[in-house]
Amino acid sequence: MTSNEIRQQFLDFFKDKGHRIVDSAPVVPHGDPTLLFINAGMNQFKDVFLGRGTRDYSRAADTQKCIRVSGKHNDLEEVGRDTYHHTFFEMLGNWSFGDYYKEEAIEWAWELLTGVWKLPKERLWATVYRTDDEAFEIWKNKTGIKHDHILRFDEKDNFWEMGDTGPCGPCSEIHINLSDDYDNPKWVNAGKQECIEIWNLVFIQYNRDEKGTLHDLPSKHVDTGMGFERVCAVLQKKDSNYDTDVFIPIINKIGELSGKKYDNTEDQIAMRVIADHVRTLTFAITDGATPGNDGRGYVLRRILRRAARYGRKLNLTEPFIYKVVETVVNNMSDQFPELVENKSNVERIINAEEESFNQTLDRGIELFDNISTKVRNNNKSIIPGDDVFKLYDTFGFPVDLTNVMANEIGMTIDENRFNELMNEQKERARKSTKEKHGEAHKLDGGLENFELLNDNSTIFTGYDNLSSRSKVIGLKKENDAAYIILDKTPFYAEAGGQIDDHGYILINDSKLEISELLKIDNKIIHIVDGAADTEIKLGDEVTVTVDRNRRWDIMRNHSATHFLHKALRKVLGNHVQQSGSYVGPDRLRFDFSHFSKLTEEELHQIEKEVNQKLRENLELKHHRDIPFDEAKNMGALMFFGDKYGDKVNVVQFGDYTLEFCGGTHVKNSSQIGLFKIISESSIASGIRRIEAVTGAGVERYIIEQNEKIKNAEAKAAELVEEKRKLEKEIAKLQLEEKLGGIDDIISNPVEADGLKIFKGRVEVSGMDELKSMGDDLRNKMKSGVGLLIAQVEDKVQMVCVVTDDLVKEKKVSAGKIVGSVAKIVGGGGGGRPHMATAGGKDIDKIDEAINKFDEIVKDIVK
Repeated sequence: MTSNEIRQQFLDFFKDKGHRIVDSAPVVPHGDPTLLFINAGMNQFKDVFLGRGTRDYSRAADTQKCIRVSGKHNDLEEVGRDTYHHTFFEMLGNWSFGDYYKEEAIEWAWELLTGVWKLPKERLWATVYRTDDEAFEIWKNKTGIKHDHILRFDEKDNFWEMGDTGPCGPCSEIHINLSDDYDNPKWVNAGKQECIEIWNLVFIQYNRDEKGTLHDLPSKHVDTGMGFERVCAVLQKKDSNYDTDVFIPIINKIGELSGKKYDNTEDQIAMRVIADHVRTLTFAITDGATPGNDGRGYVLRRILRRAARYGRKLNLTEPFIYKVVETVVNNMSDQFPELVENKSNVERIINAEEESFNQTLDRGIELFDNISTKVRNNNKSIIPGDDVFKLYDTFGFPVDLTNVMANEIGMTIDENRFNELMNEQKERARKSTKEKHGEAHKLDGGLENFELLNDNSTIFTGYDNLSSRSKVIGLKKENDAAYIILDKTPFYAEAGGQIDDHGYILINDSKLEISELLKIDNKIIHIVDGAADTEIKLGDEVTVTVDRNRRWDIMRNHSATHFLHKALRKVLGNHVQQSGSYVGPDRLRFDFSHFSKLTEEELHQIEKEVNQKLRENLELKHHRDIPFDEAKNMGALMFFGDKYGDKVNVVQFGDYTLEFCGGTHVKNSSQIGLFKIISESSIASGIRRIEAVTGAGVERYIIEQNEKIKNAEAKAAELVEEKRKLEKEIAKLQLEEKLGGIDDIISNPVEADGLKIFKGRVEVSGMDELKSMGDDLRNKMKSGVGLLIAQVEDKVQMVCVVTDDLVKEKKVSAGKIVGSVAKIVGGGGGGRPHMATAGGKDIDKIDEAINKFDEIVKDIVK
């Protein structure tokens, strides 16, 4: 059977047993910020097991996309080295939500394996929890398994728990022994690839409390998971999952790109790792993840870089992983059609990431080789943590990649020292951030030395009001400042990217500026500089008022970030995730995951989309203090790593944006005014930053741009005038240089019948310049006739000059002379007696005209 047929048979089998066949959840758990990736089939039913949700069916089956790369479920180091571990895999599963229980689950599993798929009964083994007599007896009496193939194990192998507390229960695993020694119990749970687990049946019947005590659940559930790739290998009679039709097309493509064959151990390991990792990358990016610097983004970056490094072992030195994506899509899209529509996006993201890492990969490998050689020469086998950190920090080598490289040459790494250096770097970054924010007041001691009226939290009233009459419930005076805690306040303390409010506090008749806010233990502390001598005590009534204009500018910018986020995901794709923000009165800054610089067209589309939505007058729906699960079920946007309490706020504008958010916002999108992007840049690999302005900020931006335009125009006018002056000066200098050539002509006259004749060929840019040179020649001749002739582009130009004495005494006319000379070059001309100009078209006869000038002058004088 093909893998597609095996998958379909599983689903059809349980459909016939009354199960609803459900779609796989995305491998990126958008609704669960506690989870990096979906790592088991039960994840999408977690709310049912926790008693927080329900379904309109009590039986379900599916094939679930799973990724296991971290924490308890981490198979990364085994991938490629054995035949059955993967970072990405499919989990076939069937579930009962308070419906059937152990008997049906066990009987149906046996029926499918031995009745439908005809697996040899003598090779199958079942394990049960050591005290689960019920499951033991069902296996013994309701199936055809050999009785001595039913084994009991402890909690490590046969007791399933969702977490330290919560739903849990015993499980029963089914193993198949493919060795010749298939009747020997020592192989079961021995971690050998000859005897592997293929199906786990979990019976959720207890709830564990905080003390560790087990209590019976009111409803009992069944949760099963079968490794799809493993069962394909068994049914296709392959020794390795990688030899099945799930992987072979991918491995063949890698072989085609590398020119290598899948026929030796080292090449096989490299090809397996790459084949596994490209599947993980393709599915994760399709479902909205993207390589980055933290969380699931960094997991993907590590996986991609491991694959790239294994590519070097196959002599693949240029980006290649993205070229394998199409094969994965072709092989898997019948079951997962979402791969087709996202293929080009996945290829672009992977290619961009490969290009980036390739710049440092070879240098990093060279550095590792130098380090390891030095270690070996010192008769040691541990790569120092400082060097591991350098590879990470300078060359982008994930620590697990360096560990793999070390293990390949029989070495290990000093991971403890590496972790120390990582923690030091994080601490430096934390301190730098605090210093950058310029915190004037730090209460490292928390609420120590505060006078407290009670332990109540401060009620925030700033969603609806910008002024409040409040009671002082906490007070401390220190360093000329008063630290005041109020029972309620409209002042927003910095959180979620939105900065502190500014404003004032009215104490008796004293109006004092609130310079900073701090929030500790849900108490908002108002810091008033210069108020240490102000008379104020616990229980006093005060009035606090937020700077209205400043707050409105902040709200416009904050609401605009939600519209920007939505527009980014619409234009660029759902892989876009917020990774940081700044919301102040002057501008907004939004950091997000994306793999390349945005084009001008993309920026235009995003800006246009936001402004179009702002003009639709979308009303704010502010869902405040609602249960977390209710917010999640609404579909509010949330991300891995964000911390949420039991009660949350959700900000919604029409049907356009829906996000978890505790900040302050405008009531209607039209109140934001205009939205304008002012910059787009990169701040880290895979992270882009957009800065923008709204409302009054756009007005200021337009004024600034107009001033820049005016200044630029004035500057341009200055430059034009400066250019004109310089050109005039250059022309003057050039002319002076050329006039210097007149001296050569003056010093070499020709005598003819008592007349001095001055003639020569010159270089000029035009007639005006030629006439200037004629004037100079006439002044220097004292007495005589002169001719200057030049080629200007493809024409002949000439000037003839005669001194005054010859004009008066001998009636010599420059006009007559130049007309005769011009005929030689195919032209004509004339002018006054003392200066005349002419032109012609025959540049080849310039020299002839100069040679005949003497005779022409003699004839005219006679």
